[in-house]
Formats: sequence, C-alpha cells, structure tokens
Amino acid sequence: MTTNSTRRARLGTWPTPVEPAPRLATALGLRPDDLWIKRDDLTGLAGGGNKIRKLEWTVGAAVADGADTLVTTGSPQSNHARLTAAAGARLGLDVVLVFPGQPGTSQSGNLALDGLLRARIAWTGNVDDTGLADAANTVVTELRASGARPALIPFGGSSGIGAHGYVLCGQELRKQVPDLDTVVVALGSGGTMAGLVAELGPDKVLGVDTGALANPLPAVARFASEAAHESINADQLHARIDLVGSGYGNLTEPVAAALSLIARTEGVILDPIYTGRALAGLTAAVEDGTISAGRKTVFLHTGGLPGLFGHQHTVERAQNSLRRFPLPADEQLSDQDPIQST
Repeated sequence: MTTNSTRRARLGTWPTPVEPAPRLATALGLRPDDLWIKRDDLTGLAGGGNKIRKLEWTVGAAVADGADTLVTTGSPQSNHARLTAAAGARLGLDVVLVFPGQPGTSQSGNLALDGLLRARIAWTGNVDDTGLADAANTVVTELRASGARPALIPFGGSSGIGAHGYVLCGQELRKQVPDLDTVVVALGSGGTMAGLVAELGPDKVLGVDTGALANPLPAVARFASEAAHESINADQLHARIDLVGSGYGNLTEPVAAALSLIARTEGVILDPIYTGRALAGLTAAVEDGTISAGRKTVFLHTGGLPGLFGHQHTVERAQNSLRRFPLPADEQLSDQDPIQST
C-alpha cells in the first residue's frame, strides 16, 4: 500500500528498531527467537511514542490547510497531548490542550512536559467524553474569533488520516520481520491498530483493549477501511477485551506482573495503561494458545514512559519493590545519621 506524503509533517526518526527479546520469550513459554519488540517508544520527539506517527499526518494536514494553532483533547496524563504539544513546538504552532478536571489535581508525568513545551491548558471540570469534545469545539470557535487559524486534532490522533502513520509502520515490519505471524499492540483510540490492520491484514494483528473507548472495534474498522481504501469489518478484527480490569486508569495485577517481567528480563520499561496491558494480553494469549511457540511474534512498544510517573499507584508499587543490599554493620547509616557531603 502506498501513501501520499505531500501532507505529511516530518516529526520522528524512522525506521524504529526491532530488537530480539529472548529472555522475555523464554519466561513466557516461547522459544528464544520467537519474540521481538518493535521500539516505537524510540520515535525521537519529546519522550517518544506511537502518537508521533499519527501526528505526522494529522498535523501535516493541518499545516497544509494553513493552521497556526493545534487543539486536542485527552486526560492530564495523555501521551497524545504531550506529543501534540511537542509537534507544535517543533513546527512553530500554538497548542491548546483541552483536559477534564481542575488545575492542580495532577502535577507530574506528561503534564509536566506539557508545561515545558509551553502548551496552554483549557480545564473543563467534571465532564464526560461528549462534554470534553464540546469544550474543544468551543475553544476552536473562540480561537477563530480572535483571529487564529486553529485545527482540531482528533482524540488520540486517531482517524483514517492518522492511521497512515501505522500503515508505514506495517511496511517497516514487513522488511524487518518478513516471517511475522502476529503483532500485539495496545488498543486505545484505535488508530494504531487500524493502520497495522490496513497494511498487514486483520489476521496478523492482535489488539489488547485498554478501556480508553467503550467499544473501540468499530472505530478501528472505520479507520482501517479509510486507510486501506477497502472495506474492513469489525468482526474481522482480533482483540482481547479481558485486560481492562476495573477501568482504564487502574493498575491490575496482570499488568503489574507484566511491567515487572519485561523490566527484569529485557530492561525495558512499560507504562501501566497501554503497553503494560498489551504485554499482559500477550502473556494471556500464550497461556491460552492463541500465540504459540515456533511462530514469530512482535510486541509493539508504543511508549508512554512519562505517563508512568503520573500514575501514583504504579510509582509506589515500584518503589516498594526496591531490595536493600545490607552493608557490614559498621558501614551502615542509621535512620538518624545525616549523609555528609565533602
């Protein structure tokens, strides 16, 4: 499949590497050469992540249409919002991020980076998804009235246009892992999975639902159909919906185990919302035989590390996992001993 690059903004570093994960594969019950990690956390802009691929197309279209301001929605710890702010900084555009909640309720992780990137935040209070979208449209209207030329970037960067970024990722994977059987990816707003499905076909993509949307598969099918220029139905898609747990923002035990496992076997850090769930889904797929030994599997690492530091439960759990190496008694510092500097 080919894509028209005339409306693409160049924001990332491509292709991203594919790395073997033999220790993780063995721990999961696969053969050492069965599992590879596609490092889309290493996309090069403001902490990296999958949203850059989509933003190259959505922001590229906005710039081509004359926009000078980007407006988008998300949560205060949104990876998409962070990278929209970074894309604006790279291209010299103003950025307004429309968030639910109140200022001061979230102060770390992605939100700190939004501040460094000089984005403006429109806090909307306690609203649902419809209210958040309405607030974003109001921001766009007010910007136009003030003489700006705003473009509304879709939630998560996901659309038929944004999915082109993951069509290109699928093309990279065809070259890097020509005998690929399955790529496992977190399923949030749908655009990442859609682009992979458009390029690789539904049978080679397993999405792991994160709970970002109540019913994401119709969106995936719509975006994939637009990107592939052919009809793809939701019932053709493969997805696990059993890893959402008690909700999108909540850490579950399978996800906590996945975060620990990949860290101690491969030195790779995941986030608790997206990539942690994706690896928990891969683990479950191996356990139930959906993914089996002897078949080439790629785990798509879509980034999200800054968001981990905004997830208090995950940070506290990781800190509580620290193991102390006891020094000889005469070298230990008591709790009362100050650390002297020289």
